[in-house]
Amino acid sequence: MVTRERVLVTGAAGRIGRALRPRLARPGRVLRLLDVAEIAPPGEGEDVEVVRASFTDPDAIDAACRAVDAVVHLGGLAGEESWERITEVNIDGTQRVLEAACRHRVPRVVLASSIHAAGFRTRDDAAGADEVRDATARADPRADLPADTAPRPDTYYGVGKAAMEALGSLHHSRFGIDVSCLRIGAFRPLPRAPEDLAAWLSPDDAGRLVEACLRAEPAGFRVLWGISRNTRRWWSLAEGEAIGYHPRDDAEDHRAALLDSGAFDAAEFDPAAARNVRVGGNFCTMPLG
Repeated sequence: MVTRERVLVTGAAGRIGRALRPRLARPGRVLRLLDVAEIAPPGEGEDVEVVRASFTDPDAIDAACRAVDAVVHLGGLAGEESWERITEVNIDGTQRVLEAACRHRVPRVVLASSIHAAGFRTRDDAAGADEVRDATARADPRADLPADTAPRPDTYYGVGKAAMEALGSLHHSRFGIDVSCLRIGAFRPLPRAPEDLAAWLSPDDAGRLVEACLRAEPAGFRVLWGISRNTRRWWSLAEGEAIGYHPRDDAEDHRAALLDSGAFDAAEFDPAAARNVRVGGNFCTMPLG
């Protein structure tokens, strides 16, 4: 009898979920795709199960977690919302996902956190960050902000992601499941603003990161930056590399196209302008809720 791996992906109809669907496909792996929104039906030869439901529904998520080997939890509100909505969906919803995973003895969960869980951190919070990094060369890795730096959320959305990480830590400590929290940066097909040159996460690297988390051994709790191998990044990749995440894409390859677009002033591309930039960017000044 052939044993097949089954991976539940919540939020499968969202931007990241749609991008990861083909990138997580493997022979012998079934993707169970869950979303309250419409999900594209299986393509020819695609080994997927489509579940139209909300992960905030206790019965639905309980059923979805049955007989799965891992959960990739991408579902949730993708930006700032009222405190009540953040609590209902991103915090209470994550708790239901983790509770169902533990009840069905799912050994591995990947949680889509966000850089906004640490949005008020700056590059000055990185050890050894005494000089501005030259955008054409990698700096001393000691100047990179560690992936497990303590949360400093920038919004209610960031608080919800920090709570997600705390819930993941709790369920690892209590029940021994492997939990990876991904502090995802600027996820898009291509960088679209100067700040993306540091924070970009390409779709291909997102696939590499989640795949590394699905294979990580031994079981543990870890927080990782969801960032590509960008020349200008100041987020540590060491923690991801320790479990086999080796990103290949660099936003700097798209710098010329951004400059040529005429949408930005050349001064915005000066590395020195990022000296005291906060991780969360404009999330740090937007109205709460």
